[in-house]
Parts: sequence; structure tokens; C-alpha cells
Amino acid sequence: MNLDEFKILSVVLIFVTTVLAGLYPFLRKFKTTRPLESPAAEALASGVFLGAGLIHMLGDASTSFLDHGIEYPIAFVLAGCVFLLLLWFEHLGRRLDEHGDSNSPAFAILAMIILSIHSLLAGTVLGLSGSITMMVMILIAILAHKWAASFSLAVQLSKSRLSLRQSLLMFGLFTLMLPLGVALGSGILEYTSSYPLLEPIFYSLAAGTFLYLGTLHGLKQSTMVDKCCDLKNFTFVVVGFLLMAVVAIWT
Repeated sequence: MNLDEFKILSVVLIFVTTVLAGLYPFLRKFKTTRPLESPAAEALASGVFLGAGLIHMLGDASTSFLDHGIEYPIAFVLAGCVFLLLLWFEHLGRRLDEHGDSNSPAFAILAMIILSIHSLLAGTVLGLSGSITMMVMILIAILAHKWAASFSLAVQLSKSRLSLRQSLLMFGLFTLMLPLGVALGSGILEYTSSYPLLEPIFYSLAAGTFLYLGTLHGLKQSTMVDKCCDLKNFTFVVVGFLLMAVVAIWT
């Protein structure tokens, strides 16, 4: 199986997972905000996201900028900006929730925006990847995170004051973000000879969202905050990180 075929397979797997996990709340009209939990899978995904962001994306982006004569640490600046932007969005969501507005359309739309940014940039990384080994690890992490994120977003949309048509439209846009990201990443590869800085720029942006997914996504409910006191879950974080460190030997 070549890279393009694996990218297509990855998109199909993630798309099907997203749709199946998200349709159930709409069909059953769930009214709970309690998220689905799979601590071991979430912990492993956190470690993979953290390792991919730190070891692969930031490393590759920084090296690429240096190769083009840019000594300013722009890769870290871009990643930091994305990280802080996502953190700000989540704090806005928490503020709405604390004030009893969790059923507000604004809260649902904000959740969709946050998760769509994650999906778009994660898809871009898949599209940019030149190694099947790297893609397999990222695919596993995305799948481990995606089903719960899709379910939670669908719950939030279905319980909001948005109409069913509006909710389904929002969810549909969310499901398209990752395939769009893969297409974007693949397209960037076609233009790297003419625009060589596009690849490190998008790697830097994606690194920011991967670092956020691996650390503070969900704030106090995040794996790194809520579950790392459990040695078993923390072990899965370490395993995920080490897997990405090992993958770096061959990529």
C-alpha cells in the first residue's frame, strides 16, 4: 500500500468513526454532558500527540526554517500562538458553562470551532506525512480521540437551542474538516518546491494543536490533569510518547 492509498484509507476510517459516534446522540437526543471515557486510549493518544508535536513536527519545522536561513524560532512562536488560542477558546466555553449557558448556541458553536481546528490541522499533518509508520501512529491517536470528541460535540449540538437542521449542518462541517485537512496537506506537498516555507508553517501550526491535545484539551478533565495521578494511565501517556520517539529513528 502506497502513501496515497493509506491516506485515503485513513480518511475513510476517521470519517466513518466520526459519523457513527456523532449520529447516535442525535438519534437518541441525549441530554447529558457527561463525556464518554476510555482512560487508557485517551492517555495513549495524549502521549502520541505530545510526542508527535514535540519530536516530529516542531523538530522538522524548526530545522526547515533554519535550512532556509531563518534563525528566529518562528516554529515555536506559531505553535505557541495556536496553543494559546485553543486554550482561550476553551476558557470561553468554561465561562459560558459556569454561567449556566451550556445550552446556548454560542457554546455549541464554540465547541464546534475548537474541534474543527483540531481536525483540520490533524488532517493537514496526515496529508503532509511522508512515512506510513508515522501516519499509522497519528491515525491511532486521532481515532482514539475522535470518537469521543465527535460524540461529545453531537451531544452538545443536540441539547443546544439550535434547530435540528442547524445542528446537523454544524456537525457536517466538523466531519469534513479532517478530510479537508488531508487534502490541504497533500496539496501543500505539490507546491513545496515553489513555496518551501508552507510545509514548516503548517507543521508548526499543527504542532500547537497536537501539544494542546496532548496536555490541556478539556482543561481540568484532560488526561494530563485529571488522570495522570493514576500510574496506569500515566504509563500509557509515557508509552505513547516513547512510541513517537522510536518512530523518529526511521522518519
